[in-house]
Amino acid sequence: MSDTLLELAYKVLTADEFAVLERGVFDGAPIDLHDGFIHLSTAEQLTETVKRHFAGRHDLIIAAVNLAALGADVRWEASRGGQLFPHLYASLPWSAILGHCALEWRADGSVRLPG
Repeated sequence: MSDTLLELAYKVLTADEFAVLERGVFDGAPIDLHDGFIHLSTAEQLTETVKRHFAGRHDLIIAAVNLAALGADVRWEASRGGQLFPHLYASLPWSAILGHCALEWRADGSVRLPG
């Protein structure tokens, strides 16, 4: 993994969830609360995450998350196909968000990253 992957991840949020995050802190979507951590994805994992878990949704926001700002609360753990995913074992503060954008598909079928 490159240094960039270790420092940056993405959270897929509904518009309602994003509105909560904008107010200061997000404790997690229902699946996050059930699993005990906030699910994040690397740039390489993001498109598959959206296709698998958010198919057909059009009210989605992609938030870029500064992992370095979250420190030891981030753990890289094996998940889908043995890939290491960043999992946040704390609430996600607005201060860790580096950028965001509405879900947009690129011509190559990938999700456009905030930036």
